[in-house]
Amino acid sequence: MSIIRPTSAQMTRRLLVLAATVFSVVIGQTQVLLGWGQSPAEFSADSDATLRVAGYAFAIWGVIYLWLLVYAVRQALPQTGESLLIHRLGWPSVAALLGIGWWVVAAAFDWEMATIVLIFGSLAALLVPLLANADAIRALPRGDRDRWMTVWPLSLLAGWLTVAAPLNLITVATGNDALPGALTPTVWAILAVLVVSVVALGVTLRLRTLAYGLPIAWGLLGAFVAEQPRNPVLAYVALAAAVAVLVGAIVLTFRLSSGVERTAG
Repeated sequence: MSIIRPTSAQMTRRLLVLAATVFSVVIGQTQVLLGWGQSPAEFSADSDATLRVAGYAFAIWGVIYLWLLVYAVRQALPQTGESLLIHRLGWPSVAALLGIGWWVVAAAFDWEMATIVLIFGSLAALLVPLLANADAIRALPRGDRDRWMTVWPLSLLAGWLTVAAPLNLITVATGNDALPGALTPTVWAILAVLVVSVVALGVTLRLRTLAYGLPIAWGLLGAFVAEQPRNPVLAYVALAAAVAVLVGAIVLTFRLSSGVERTAG
């Protein structure tokens, strides 16, 4: 893969990536410290009668934020070359990072429709370019820095948003009595779990990176833990989905990636 020194315009984009990352990390802490509005956890728990995830599962944000900071700081270093993936994923990552930061603000003030637009928009901003560059991602050697410092952090974020976006939608719909009556709330929740699982395996099949599936399996496991006391049927569907996503992601990543890399080479 061609590596060249970044131009001044590319360095500007990289600094904006860093600024957007810092914003996305700091805004949540600022909300907690200043106490304005409700926290993201309070927003999520406000109308979680249909589907919820155990509170501990949201600790994954710490891992995601740390990896995103590695991604952003690496780009800010002038000695880091302008690789194909850094170039193509830079602006989409700025959009997604700003989106998740502003989501905290929208949740704090209970701007429900804004939270839906922001979280689905952030997911799309990452997932579309990741899939569009799937060939380049699959061709990366396993020890390549772009794999660990570009693809992994962005895939982790995209994976978690794949769980969080439908959860956000169902939470808002439940709170506003807007879930269509054609199905029961449990069936809607099960449908959401199944859709998330199919998307997880489909995207992993394209990207062949474990980073996307791991946070999805983690979130589904969190749904199993949260729902087990009140809705065992939903809980065990979520557990089965978590296992399927985890095993499927491992098989798709490690059993298929080598052949793809040989073909790409």
